[in-house]
Amino acid sequence: MERIVAIMAGGTGERFWPLSRRSLPKQLLRLNDPERTMLTETIDRVSPVVGDENIYLCVAPHLVDLIAENTPQIPADRILCEPVRRDTAGGIAWLVANLLARGYDPAQTSLAVLASDHRIAPDAVFADTVRAAYTHAEETGDLVTMGIKPTRPATGYGYIECDRASAPRVVQGQTVRNVVAFREKPALPQAQEFLRSGRFLWNSGMFFWTLEALLRELAQSSPSHHSAVLAIAELLSADRQADAVSAFSALGSVSIDYALMEKSDRVSVVEALFEWDDLGSWDSLARYRPLDENGNVSPEDAILEDTEECVVYQAQVGQRVCMAGVQNLIVVVTADAILISSKRNPDLVKRIVRRLHDEESSLL
Repeated sequence: MERIVAIMAGGTGERFWPLSRRSLPKQLLRLNDPERTMLTETIDRVSPVVGDENIYLCVAPHLVDLIAENTPQIPADRILCEPVRRDTAGGIAWLVANLLARGYDPAQTSLAVLASDHRIAPDAVFADTVRAAYTHAEETGDLVTMGIKPTRPATGYGYIECDRASAPRVVQGQTVRNVVAFREKPALPQAQEFLRSGRFLWNSGMFFWTLEALLRELAQSSPSHHSAVLAIAELLSADRQADAVSAFSALGSVSIDYALMEKSDRVSVVEALFEWDDLGSWDSLARYRPLDENGNVSPEDAILEDTEECVVYQAQVGQRVCMAGVQNLIVVVTADAILISSKRNPDLVKRIVRRLHDEESSLL
């Protein structure tokens, strides 16, 4: 069985503005490792499992050259440009159509779909979990995902309800359970109940399938995506790129969770043992970076007086951040913009980005 990894690297990471820009998207930031981008970390993490030659990067049109420049280890023909944004179900449909057009045998190919911007440690434990997920998908024909044991009642993640009544399977030392249901991002009381029940895992958004199983389940759960995959693959094989793009553009925009995973009765989850965070917004830095005695994350030369639970990130050399008498703030300083935001509602940054879009601002 040939194992392929697809890393979804087309996003911009609006919640990390003003550091994340159109010309420097989130996956190319060095938020975990000062020497490596998050995309490079992801590649390094899975390369020992499948090899660089079996890693595909799925990117937006304006990022093709930038991603290629930053990932010289990935062959150029493994960087796939999704013509237009059609959410994750569309992105995966375009990917699979390209794989079929390149001659991959659905019965002999298994595919992992990973994000490019997660914080994961240690890499060796992750690699073992990936191998187990591939193996389970190949041996059973199930759609397989990874679930993360919750450490807090997070409202920003989707949840996976596991079958705890049946005995779990053990695959290469990893616990695998049947999935009962996927749950959308909950309100706090429901998230607290999920945590108390012990039946729920965070939905990591990582998936493992054989191409054969994926096509089988798509045919049942989303016939429009199934037929589009086959039609686009045929058009690409005939070198009819424009027609393939036109067929893809006709697809609706929907997530792979809604189009496929939530509707299938052949879904399993591997309970991950590694540390995980999706680094969705600036407040996530406080979950893994060193904190001072008042719970702040800040540069060494920042002056903080009577300041608590703040996140300070300074990308502009030569300026010094000084804060006094404040709590629960996010402060980000770059060469041309300063962000001051509530740490309790980091999603508000997206509103600022939308206003800048409306202004056609150069700060994007």
